[in-house]
This record gives sequence, C-alpha cells and structure tokens, in this order.
Amino acid sequence: MAKTKKEKSSADGEEAERSYQELVANVNPIAQPLASKKLSKKLYKCVKKAAKVKNIRRGVKEVQKFINKGEKGIVVLAGDTLPIDVYCHLPIMCEDRNMPYAYIPSKVDLGSSAGSKRPTCVILIKPHQDYQDAYDECMEEVSGLPKPL
Repeated sequence: MAKTKKEKSSADGEEAERSYQELVANVNPIAQPLASKKLSKKLYKCVKKAAKVKNIRRGVKEVQKFINKGEKGIVVLAGDTLPIDVYCHLPIMCEDRNMPYAYIPSKVDLGSSAGSKRPTCVILIKPHQDYQDAYDECMEEVSGLPKPL
C-alpha cells in the first residue's frame, strides 16, 4: 500500500518536471509563434521579476482591457489552454496594436512564475526600471519571432 502512494507522489513530481518536448506535444494548433526552450526560460524569468514589483496583468479579461486602453508590453500566452475560443482573439488585438506576443507551452508554469498557485493562460509584462535589461532582451527576441499567416 505504501509503495503505491510513493509511486503516485513520484508520478506527480514527474508531472511537475515535464520536459519541453512533452509540453510542446500538448500545445494548441493556433499556438504560433511558439517560443523556443531558451526564450521560454527568459520569459518565465521576466514574468517572475515583473510579478515581484507587481507590474503584470494576469488573465484574459484584464489583459484584454489594458490592451484596449493602449498599455504597452509583451503578451505571453499559454499554448495548452483549452478551449481555444477563450483567448484566440488576443493575438489579433496584439497585431492591430503592434504589440509583441509569444506562446509558451505550459499555463501551469506561466501561473507559477507569476507567483500564483493557479494556472493562467495569458500575462502582459509591462516595462519597469528594475528589470529593464531582461525586458529589452525578451522584447527583442519576441519581436523577431515569425508571425503566423
């Protein structure tokens, strides 16, 4: 009996530490441009730094509201969100306003990097002096990603 519990907990531990390739396998068909493994790490770090100074917008409703108001930043979307109807309008809004956006493979990782226990499907990172170098680097790389047709 104790063995099954240990196996269960180790399976949960493995689930939390899934590889990038396993996460990419569960991504939606609309998740373009998808950030590379290296860029995903940079974006997670930038989100973590932005969350520390409370300089992020989290969730579809909030991000949509501030995109409409004309707030600038990098939009990070989770590629494994279902149903895709929840947030499929956000990339079009970003393109209309010339805002850079990128998909990352996991909403669980995105939520945890933002300092939340809940998974989140979209985050807007606003610029700030405390993490300007990381922000500029992410902005440059995300802007360079090829946009879908």
